[in-house]
Amino acid sequence: MRLAVLTCLVAIGGLCGFAPSASADTKVLVKTRTYDISGTTGAALIEAMDRNGPKRHGFMTHAIALTAYTVSWDLEISREGGVCRLRQANGTLDLTYTLPRMVSAATPALQKRWKRFFAGVRAHEHNHGRIAKTMMRATERSITGLEFADNWVCSMTHREARRRIKAVYAEYEAKQNAFDAREHRHGGHVERLIGALLRKQ
Repeated sequence: MRLAVLTCLVAIGGLCGFAPSASADTKVLVKTRTYDISGTTGAALIEAMDRNGPKRHGFMTHAIALTAYTVSWDLEISREGGVCRLRQANGTLDLTYTLPRMVSAATPALQKRWKRFFAGVRAHEHNHGRIAKTMMRATERSITGLEFADNWVCSMTHREARRRIKAVYAEYEAKQNAFDAREHRHGGHVERLIGALLRKQ
């Protein structure tokens, strides 16, 4: 499960004399949150996750886990000799994983099943994070070197920078959705994880 937000701030400045080369810097901030569940069977743990897990879909149902991120880009565009150039692009990916934590005592068999289940859930969410990190690198490549002969306020350059950022964001949101569709399909990875946790042995 995933939630994402994109913001973009563009500043303009004039340059006289030497113009520094364009540079880009992306920063990734990662946090992990947990919510507690308890139960003595796999079914009880699933029910606890359904009650206590992160909310989704209009706060009507709950997810097992969640990857939430905000993406922000702080762009500096300067104008010299009638040409507007992207001088600095600072991107920040603020990534938060929310995962279940079993706090009840469990039999060795249930503990073993829980560890496999949790490892699979964590891998699923971390793959969402990996896609988001790849998106940041793709965005950086897309906007590096951006320049146009433009007006005094560099309006066309501003628009093109935002267009490129939004285009990469949309491309990678589609990749996120495709990944979720594969994982959550009938008989898919998530269903198998739940089935293995529910199995009595």
